Formats: sequence, structure tokens, C-alpha cells
Amino acid sequence: MQENTIDTEQIGEKIVEVLRTIYDPEIPVDIYELGLIYDVFINENYDVKILMTLTTPNCPVAEVLPQEVQEKVRSIDQINNVEIELTFDPPWNQDMMSEEAKLELGFL
Repeated sequence: MQENTIDTEQIGEKIVEVLRTIYDPEIPVDIYELGLIYDVFINENYDVKILMTLTTPNCPVAEVLPQEVQEKVRSIDQINNVEIELTFDPPWNQDMMSEEAKLELGFL
């Protein structure tokens, strides 16, 4: 019996691995640990939608960071399309960072 179901957990892990290679150039922590990724959706066609934010609406990397996320996630073998949706609701704040990020930045 052949299984045609998508293993979203496995692909989700690959996406997280890729997201952890992308850094906000002003903060020495990856965007995943910073809490800039709000959600990742994967459908049965291996299309991905990423809901993300930036540290501020006036972030100097507002143009390039979402594009970098899109290109790097699209480079994962099984993935077809990647859509990035930027949101500032809720606005990002330091509480959204992981414990690891807070430790790295000296907030703990």
C-alpha cells in the first residue's frame, strides 16, 4: 500500500531548519528564535504559506528578509510554492523570543 499523504511534520521540521539559518542582520539571533515566524501552513500540494513579522514596520530589511525566507524555504525539495504574508498584528516584542534567544542577547 502506497501512502500519498503529506508528512507535514517532517516538512515542517525542514522548514524550521531553514528558518534557523536566516538572521536579522541587526540582531545575532535567527528569525525563528526571535519569534518573527508566527505560523507555517502546508497544504496537500506542498505549497507553504508563512505568516511572519519584522521587529518593526520600519525594519531596514523589510524588503529583503521576506524574500530571503521565501527563496530559502522554496529550495526544500518537496516544496512547490511559498507565500510570505507580513503582519504586524500582533506587533513583535521581546516576549516573543525563545529562551535561547533571550539568553543569547543577555535578557536572562
